[in-house]
Amino acid sequence: MTRVAAVFRVGRRSDSGGFDRRLIVPMILGSILNPINSSMLAVALVPIGRWFHASPAQTAWLVTGLYLATAVGQPVIGRLVDTFGPRPLYLTGTALVGVAGLLGVLAPTLGVLIVSRVLLGIGTSAAYPASMFLLRAEADRTGMRSPSGILAALSISNQVIVVIGPTLGGLLIGAGGWHLIFAVNVPLSAACLVLGARRLPRGSSAARRGGGLDVLGMALFAGTLTAFMTFLMNPAWDLWWLLVVVVIAGTCFAVRELRTAQPFLDLRVLGGNPPLLATYGRQWLAFTTSYAFMYGFPQWLQDSRSLGPSAAGLLLLPMSATAIAVTALTGRRPEVRGKLAVGAAAQIAACVALLTAGSGSPIWLLALTGAFVGVSQGLNGLANQNALYAQADPARMGSSAGLLRTFGYLGALSASASNATFYRDGATTTGLHELSLLLLGVSALLLVGTLVDRSLRRVGRT
Repeated sequence: MTRVAAVFRVGRRSDSGGFDRRLIVPMILGSILNPINSSMLAVALVPIGRWFHASPAQTAWLVTGLYLATAVGQPVIGRLVDTFGPRPLYLTGTALVGVAGLLGVLAPTLGVLIVSRVLLGIGTSAAYPASMFLLRAEADRTGMRSPSGILAALSISNQVIVVIGPTLGGLLIGAGGWHLIFAVNVPLSAACLVLGARRLPRGSSAARRGGGLDVLGMALFAGTLTAFMTFLMNPAWDLWWLLVVVVIAGTCFAVRELRTAQPFLDLRVLGGNPPLLATYGRQWLAFTTSYAFMYGFPQWLQDSRSLGPSAAGLLLLPMSATAIAVTALTGRRPEVRGKLAVGAAAQIAACVALLTAGSGSPIWLLALTGAFVGVSQGLNGLANQNALYAQADPARMGSSAGLLRTFGYLGALSASASNATFYRDGATTTGLHELSLLLLGVSALLLVGTLVDRSLRRVGRT
């Protein structure tokens, strides 16, 4: 019996033969806490800025604070899940979400509100690694080859929340002001705590057999990633010293992890797992194109295509609907190579369509472009998640899953930096075409990386 299976069996009913479906609701509810807090804020930045008399540059830290905290927190908390089991981290993380929500409601200054967003990022980092740990443990317990249907359910639920998040945020702001988008975390947190306490297995004592925590390694990792992501958010020559910090902290981190007996990230094991490293790279590439389109395309629609905010938002619906439909249709198939190849090809098609876009482009063509992006979103995200499930060391499933999310956020920040670079004079058609050329190269690299990776042929097959 693997250590993960041993952890999971503690406190469980021995007569349960199939997948314990009581776990599905707390897993999904916990995993949507991050996307709902990310997406609702999109419509709240302006009213928050007016409330605190803050500039857009200042309120932008509400977005970047959550990204930074989540990107660093996912693998760190994932390692804690591997060490102590999913239950204590899930309950602690979701409780912190409630506290952060209350702090946001009562925040007297923008600085306190930013702190609440950072706490939200940390708190929402627990549920996804815990869910992936639980899935692996259930597979070991029941002999399931791949819980592809449940993986698809996690992916679809997150995509649905991203779609309805801005609408929900707008309704809450209209009903009671921007404070409500923070207040909603309190009942969500309470629901997670009740369900988690009643349904998640007790296994912390068995999980501690893995050894002590590499606190210094975690701190060096956090410092390296924070410096790197801060530079990505605003790449400029006067911030060169951040790259020096990245090199120094990263070197110290590598030396530490190679010398300690119980490393936070086992670089030898990770380095000896090229398929998993390739999955992380594909996640970065796929999310760079996805986020660059999601943030850059609506700006161009408003500034150069002369559409209003509502019309621009409606033109993103084909992307969202297609992503959800594709995930639902293909989610139960565990194979990933075909999904990644088609997803990369769809991104290439979208980039080519963007190169032809102009101020007179017909609406149907712009909607079709969004649909191509939706196909890639639905396929790439799910396929990378399935690939990680098959490739990661079961004993480190939590930290491995957290790293997958981290590379997705690196893609989001790379996209943000790209949009800022090509839209420095506004969201012009020329800027859109230059951005599309970059994304075309990124998408082509994603396709090549998928086709040459022979290990993908084995994922999802007996």
